[in-house]
Formats: sequence, C-alpha cells, structure tokens
Amino acid sequence: MLLVISSHPAGSDGNRAPKSAEFPQDMGMSAADLTVIIPAYDESEALPGLIEEIHAACGPLGLDYEIVVVDDGSSDGTPELIAELATTDDRLGCVGLRRNFGKSAALAVGFDSTDSRLIITIDGDGQDDPADIPALLAEIDEGYDLVSGWKRDRQDPWTRRLASKVFNGFTSLMTGVRMHDMNCGFKAYRGDCARSIEVYGEMHRFMPVLADQQGWTVTEVPVNHRARQFGKSRFGLERYLRGALDLVTVFFLGRYQNRPLHLFGGLGAVLVILGIAISLYLTAIWIGGTSIGDRPLLFLGVLLIVVGVQLLSLGLLAQIMVLNRREASGAAVEHALVSALIGVSADRDDSRVEA
Repeated sequence: MLLVISSHPAGSDGNRAPKSAEFPQDMGMSAADLTVIIPAYDESEALPGLIEEIHAACGPLGLDYEIVVVDDGSSDGTPELIAELATTDDRLGCVGLRRNFGKSAALAVGFDSTDSRLIITIDGDGQDDPADIPALLAEIDEGYDLVSGWKRDRQDPWTRRLASKVFNGFTSLMTGVRMHDMNCGFKAYRGDCARSIEVYGEMHRFMPVLADQQGWTVTEVPVNHRARQFGKSRFGLERYLRGALDLVTVFFLGRYQNRPLHLFGGLGAVLVILGIAISLYLTAIWIGGTSIGDRPLLFLGVLLIVVGVQLLSLGLLAQIMVLNRREASGAAVEHALVSALIGVSADRDDSRVEA
C-alpha cells in the first residue's frame, strides 16, 4: 500500500506550517487490479463516508483494489484523518502534496503512484456515488479505454448547470469529441491510458479529449449526482474562462503539435497572398494614373505581407523545434502510439523500435 505524506512548506508569514501526519515513505508503484484515486482538498468531513461507500462498491467486484487519497495541500486535518483510517484499513493510502497545486497535479501524482490495470477517479466531496463504479468498469470491459461519468441530473445551482452545458457544447464542437459532461471527475480508465496522458495546469477538464487525441477510445455513462452535504464548492464561474483558454491549448496540441508549420504557415501564406493581390491591384491602378500614396488599402496590403511573412517564419522555427525534440526523444515518441505488436519482437535491436 502506498503511504506518503509530505510536510507543507513555509507559509507567506515565514512560519512553517504544522507538519502533516507521518507515513512510511514508500514511493514504490502499487500493483493492485484496481486503484481508486481521490483528489481531495479540505474534504475531511466527506471522506470517511465516501471511503466506506467505495469499499461497499468495490468489494463484490472480485478485484484486488486499493484507495489512494491525493491530499492537495489540505489544511483541515485531511492527512491526519487518512493516517488514522489507514491504521485499520490496509487498502487505504495517501499521497500528500506540499501545497495546493490543483486538481490536474493531484491526478498526475495519483496516476504516477500506481501501475494498476484499472483506475477510477472520483472527487472527494461526496457528490459522486461510488455505487456507479461497476457501471463504469462494465464499459471498460466492453472495450473502451476511458469512461466518463455523465451527471445527467446534476444537483448544482442553475448557474453552474447552464455554464457547464455551454462549456461542454462548445468543447464538443471544437474537438469533435461528443460528450455531455467532459469535466466530470468520476471516470474509469485503463491504467495504460491514464498514465499516457500528460496532465498539467488545468487540463483535467479535457481528459476525454486528450485521450481521444492519442487514439484511446472514450465514452460516457449516466451516473448519480448528489447534493453537496459538507463544505462548499471552490469552483466559480471564472473556471470556465480559464477552461476556454485551456481549450485553445488542447486544440492546438491535438492538431498541430507535430506540424506547427501547417497552422502558422497556412495562415501566413493566406495573408501574404491577400497582401500581394492588393498590391497588384494598386499597382495596376497606379499605372493607369491614379494616385495611391494616401490610400489606406496600400497600408493594409503592406501590413498583410509583413504579418504573413512573420507567421511563416514563426512556423518554420516551431517546426525546427519539433524536429529537434523528436531527434532527442528517439523512438519514444512513436512507441507511445503503439497499441500492439504482432509478428514483431519487442527486443528487436533497431533504432526505430524501442520496447
């Protein structure tokens, strides 16, 4: 069982925060069939009941499972609570972050802490119902790699429901991944799928999109959503503005990460062609005797050509950086995309194949 808690760094007032609960410092990878990861930030009231419900849902599955709470810098005694519960529960462990880094960082640490074949993520606020875990895993058995919960009857204020509907609709339109609830924290993964996704910043909102871009199969199933009983939500409407900015990143990385010249070069070429067309038109009328020195169209033509050339140059520089990165990483880039080897030795001594 993985049990790691780190002490918090000094606070802004220069005083060191109280040291977290002491656990055996074992960073080895766990090897259960199923790992349930709970990212938690100040959820000490909801966690005991949630953990009991997870045991009730996972016990009948016949799987060797474990529960890993990733404490995201809580200040409400969450580490001490998990330490106490772990003394009588050998399936429970905790990874403590030094401060509040956010949900994406908590998930990344959780994924890195296990090599389980199956992974469930569930928020620590108790609004998701662990009784739906078998339904999520059933879709994994059907062949999907990532199964997201769909809070069809969402128990949140109407403002959050409306903002979520707009956000999910726009994300589906931009990415082509048709899902009703992209940001639901209740998900099931194949272990290899979860560990292949680089989660940082606030990219946890787009896990199905990131998985789809790598070729993993994704789907969603309706899950029960409950009213919050403890604490209050720390997510406001401003997260959707940040999410819109993150969507631009996801869109760019998904389509142009390895071919940035196609984006910047394409836009630059269009602008240069428009600028040249305008310049040719102005040249023709100048030859006909019309003065063009004070025409705004002249400045527009010149501006389009200059900006277009700059975009072309930016695309070329970005493409060179991509090629350098691929040369430095060798075959590891292609290896991440391989799902199976048939008739090819995994131990082949070839610079183009890396096991």
